[in-house]
Amino acid sequence: MEPAKHRFLLVNPDRLRMLMARTGTGSAITLRALASEVGVPHGTIDHLLSGEVRTQPAEVAYAISRVLGVDPLVLWAPTGRSIPADGPTPALAGTP
Repeated sequence: MEPAKHRFLLVNPDRLRMLMARTGTGSAITLRALASEVGVPHGTIDHLLSGEVRTQPAEVAYAISRVLGVDPLVLWAPTGRSIPADGPTPALAGTP
């Protein structure tokens, strides 16, 4: 039996939007360009920004963070016993 893949919860869609407006290089990146760099359909990024989708596999979460030039924990919280992958989003320290 294969273990479940580790998923990460997007802490705040507005933070993702803000970081897309000014990446680690100081320039903006579009939704489609981010999706292309990460290697996911553009709908994945769109759903994250709208809040329709809240979690991603670890490799996607890390890739998004890398492209934006931030530490993964700026955008993502690892899911597990204290942070479920589904259900209501728990109050996370430092989130508005």
